[in-house]
Amino acid sequence: MASSSHLICSHHSYATHNFRKTQLNSFTNVPLPRFSSFKLQGSSCIGKKLQSSRIHLIRAAASDPTTGRKQLEVVYDLENKLNKLADEVDRDAGISRLTLFSPCKINVFLRITGKRADGFHDLASLFHVISLGDKIKFSLSPSKSTDRLSTNVPGVPLDDKNLIIKALNLFRKKTGTDNYFWIHLDKKVPTGAGLGGGSSNAATALWAANQFSGCVASEKDLQEWSGEIGSDIPFFFSHGSAYCTGRGEVVEDIPTPIPLDLPMVLIKPEEACPTGEVYKRVRLDQTSQIDPLLLLEKIAKGGISQDVCVNDLEPPAFEFVPSLKRLKQRIAAAGRGQYDAVFMSGSGSTIVGVGSPDPPQFVYDDDEYKNVFVSEAKFITRSANQWYSEPLSTEETACFTQDVE
Repeated sequence: MASSSHLICSHHSYATHNFRKTQLNSFTNVPLPRFSSFKLQGSSCIGKKLQSSRIHLIRAAASDPTTGRKQLEVVYDLENKLNKLADEVDRDAGISRLTLFSPCKINVFLRITGKRADGFHDLASLFHVISLGDKIKFSLSPSKSTDRLSTNVPGVPLDDKNLIIKALNLFRKKTGTDNYFWIHLDKKVPTGAGLGGGSSNAATALWAANQFSGCVASEKDLQEWSGEIGSDIPFFFSHGSAYCTGRGEVVEDIPTPIPLDLPMVLIKPEEACPTGEVYKRVRLDQTSQIDPLLLLEKIAKGGISQDVCVNDLEPPAFEFVPSLKRLKQRIAAAGRGQYDAVFMSGSGSTIVGVGSPDPPQFVYDDDEYKNVFVSEAKFITRSANQWYSEPLSTEETACFTQDVE
């Protein structure tokens, strides 16, 4: 593989975290001997590395004004030293467990530009990752033939119909590796929502498999391969903001044109919008005719506003789920002055209100909406060679309105 495939492979390792926490606690709670005879004992690979390493000291000499004697202060920089040694151990030993954040996305605008000979539609869309997401725990399995998937919600397929399993099968096929996994999916992103939760799970699984295999593939490899199992999956290998064309698999990574601290609220009714049902109702003569590059330019210059948040899939989605149109209209009317824009994400059925994290009061008051999914969110990105991280400042805000008192 190309040299660019050397990624950071250990920054999520629980083994590293536990080592640091345990070892630091044990060392700092034991009285240290004189620095001239200080040695560390251990039979593990970590202990051997420590035995062969000198502890860095900082010596500061000063004179006592009353006695005239020199005083020596010794500072043991154990935390820095142990962190460096833990990184070395991780690189040598690999990883056996990994927990990753799997964020979803919204489409700030989505234009349908034509229908292809293969039956798919061409689109042009500004995709952006947001802070709502699932958590996925991966552990190496002793099995050399089967992955095992579990989840916290009913109705999610646990076999090779699930994009996580499809992604792991794809990775083994492309790389010839033979790692199999135990996976637990802690699901928070609703399905049938137009948020790309399943696509994100697949991208996260590909990233994880690559980490377990010593990063044998580059990010570009992972992105290209992922298009074989889903149109939205390649986007998640961008840095979080991208202009996507083709079926969605042609990804142009762009600097985010949107302030990352801009809040939003996501409101999804019980009704789902199956992507296929929405797309087969698309009529090209009823789509917007505005140039998607002009929409991108307007957002870059003036930010998000109602006139730039065009979604050509809204009419067919509203035809399939008529109550969805009414929900959008009510949110827009109730949130005048509260939201910069109100629009549907992807093929639905999530309605997004950008500009405030709070839903309109009627969502809580009306029995019609007692079971809708509500979550606040913000735009996020990721750094090069790192996967997405759940924002530390974001509390668990996703809820079902029936649980709010």
